[in-house]
Amino acid sequence: MLDIIDGRTFLGIELGSTRIKAVLMDSKFSAVATGNYEWENQLENGIWTYSLDNIWKGLRMSYRKLASEVFEKYGETLSSVGAIGFSAMMHGYMAFDEDKQLLVPFRTWRNSMTEEAEKKLTESFNYNIPQRFSIAHLYQAILNKEEHVTHIDYLTTLAGYIHWQLTGERTIGIGDASGMFPIDMKTKTYNQKMAATLEQLVEKEGVTLHLNQILPKVSLAGEEAGKLTQEGAYLLDPTGNLKPGIPICPPEGDAGTGMVATNSVAKRTGNVSVGTSAFAMIVLEKELQAVYPEIDLVTTPSGDLVAMVHTNNCSSDINAWMQLFQEVTEALGLEVSKDRLFSVLLKEALHGDPDCGGLLSYGYYSGENITGVNEGRPLFVRLPDSRFNLENFMRVHLASAFGAMRMGLDILEKEHIQIDRLVGHGGIFKTPEVGQRVLAVAMRAPITVMNTASEGGAWGIALLASYMKLGTGETLAEFLEQKVFKEDQGVTLKPTDAEMNGYDVFMRRYRGGIAIEKQAIEKLI
Repeated sequence: MLDIIDGRTFLGIELGSTRIKAVLMDSKFSAVATGNYEWENQLENGIWTYSLDNIWKGLRMSYRKLASEVFEKYGETLSSVGAIGFSAMMHGYMAFDEDKQLLVPFRTWRNSMTEEAEKKLTESFNYNIPQRFSIAHLYQAILNKEEHVTHIDYLTTLAGYIHWQLTGERTIGIGDASGMFPIDMKTKTYNQKMAATLEQLVEKEGVTLHLNQILPKVSLAGEEAGKLTQEGAYLLDPTGNLKPGIPICPPEGDAGTGMVATNSVAKRTGNVSVGTSAFAMIVLEKELQAVYPEIDLVTTPSGDLVAMVHTNNCSSDINAWMQLFQEVTEALGLEVSKDRLFSVLLKEALHGDPDCGGLLSYGYYSGENITGVNEGRPLFVRLPDSRFNLENFMRVHLASAFGAMRMGLDILEKEHIQIDRLVGHGGIFKTPEVGQRVLAVAMRAPITVMNTASEGGAWGIALLASYMKLGTGETLAEFLEQKVFKEDQGVTLKPTDAEMNGYDVFMRRYRGGIAIEKQAIEKLI
């Protein structure tokens, strides 16, 4: 294949919550090879984390599988590409000392342990600082008098860490940066007024902190953020086949790559990412009129303001139930693949009652900030006369997966935010119609799923790498619309009035049952 031989391909690797995926894209923006590595976060000493060893193992394995596929399909040894991009879960806390040693285990976005910091920073900044934000983790560590904070030389995200190790550059994309610390929309870097406020706050705790020195530099889409070093090439590909010197675009968070992969970076567009967590991203025309703890403000990879409704929990409980059903089939001596099991059972949800038959579930493996729940207690609840069948059982788990997000979107409706297009993406859309229809009902809006939806964030960061190399002065939105998505308009489903009315009934039950979830935290220990 000439693109591979001539180095006109683009490599994107994204570290998601349950999977690390590598995508090699040709000059026509089509995926020509992929590689995957499945992993899970670990709850260690009350903290959700991934080990550095597993991070690097996953990166190498996903790249190795991709390179092997290239050789098997095209008979070529992958030694160079046109550009590379790395992406990962946003937010979290990776703090390093001056010797580049990790000071405490990586604290992921999933941890709900920074409530005190969240409240104090939001009040001091008059700007919503969610518990997931890196700055909330840092300030909470200072409030907790953790000894390591005095040794911090560099604080970054998972994507920023990977980029740093492979290029030597301490920089991240503006979208990922906006999940660390608030961005000034005029200067396109960290808000200096808020940075000064933070430094005053930490001084009261006996800590001297220079925020601009420890945070990564902010870069915009289209800029070159470094080149693959010799050491970095060996870190990614220990075989030595991959050559150094390849340009690398700014690393981004999974929210930003989701926007790119769904052509949702223009104003009045939005997307909903569905995975271990779920979040809706709406690109705003103007700032919100008030501060809402349910709404995070981040940016596109180009630096436009985005309202994010983020929920910590989405598909984990569905996956757990599917694993139980898999064990049932195995106990019966049946051989049913995981993909077929998902497809068959999820389709049953299409026949369920719009209000889920009176059933109720909370797939809370961890705390959920929007609903005020600080720990995870997965629950399934029903009344004696609920319509308990497989159809409603599957539908309620899909409906509840979007319940907390619906509560956040209610706020945006009151702000009269206009949305021209809403695109869904994530693994749940591999089964046609089901997830798309339930999501449309929950969002009370048409949902579009594109042919490229399954490619996900790894393809999105590969597109950002291609924009850095192939962009000719047009904006990222123009590049995507005119060059990448010109032929892919996707499939759109609209919710019916009956479905939306039924979901409203379910949501009244969902809101009322949150008290049960909170009692479970207190009583189930």
